[in-house]
Amino acid sequence: MHKVIFDTDPGIDDAMALLFLERHPDIDLLGITSVFGNASADTTTRNAQFLKREFSIKAPVARGADVTFDPGRPMASWPTFVHGVNGLGDIDVPETIDDVPLDPRPAFQFIIDTVREHPGEVEIVAVGRMTNLAMALARDPEIAGLVKQVVVMGGAFDTNGNVTPAAEANIHGDPEAADVVFTAPWKVVIIGLDVTLQTVMTRTMMKDLALRGGPAVELLARISDPYIDFYSQQVEDGMVVHDSCACAYVVAPELFGVRSGSVRVVCGGIADGLTLQKPSGGAFGPSPWDDKTEQKVAMTIEAEKVVDLIAATLAP
Repeated sequence: MHKVIFDTDPGIDDAMALLFLERHPDIDLLGITSVFGNASADTTTRNAQFLKREFSIKAPVARGADVTFDPGRPMASWPTFVHGVNGLGDIDVPETIDDVPLDPRPAFQFIIDTVREHPGEVEIVAVGRMTNLAMALARDPEIAGLVKQVVVMGGAFDTNGNVTPAAEANIHGDPEAADVVFTAPWKVVIIGLDVTLQTVMTRTMMKDLALRGGPAVELLARISDPYIDFYSQQVEDGMVVHDSCACAYVVAPELFGVRSGSVRVVCGGIADGLTLQKPSGGAFGPSPWDDKTEQKVAMTIEAEKVVDLIAATLAP
């Protein structure tokens, strides 16, 4: 079993990824930690509580960061044109979810405690800003040696970003946090736009899953409708399943081809949030990439198999 903490900013594609983690038979979901990103931390935390209830998830929810790792960094506006004002496609969600209590610990402390409770076993799947992870490392650097792996959805390496030509949204939202996470002495696998943009779930497939997957997938289909509308400018009648790709890697890494090397994040300037890897064995002069932990970046993907895996897990 894969013991997973899901660090997330729900978010439409986050909702699909969460249901994947809950339904996959080889995953033991230990907790859900919220972070700002697709909406404010108040909203993403409420959304995590809502999804926990609607998906009948037992794992606790811990509220995470509401500002960037460097508090002096200006906050970006919420991407309401993608995820709606409420982060879940503007479906009807209560203002408060009183029947789903939060874990009393802040997300960074939940991460620290859970990792120490299961040394060498916990896999963190992070699909939003990496602020919670950077905060956890800052307060307890030793956890880097106790985490099995961190799988990140974020970054763009041999392709353009989706917020600026340089940067992908999760990294652009808190570059300093991402640089801390990527350079820490733990195993990180980065599933970025180089591969996620190849994974498309069609509206027809989503409707079919809703018929077979019960009320949870019916809800997911309603949440996903405006997301499919947004992606109509990029793909034909479907949506890109970014966050679920990171979850798929946990159980099926053989469907991805990775490149190893240290990774740094540009913090500031017109390339703010750019992710750059120094490939293993590359002949360069001295640079800020030297002596940093070599991480894995996904460069290829068996996209159809990944989408089929996601679909089969959502609606077995």
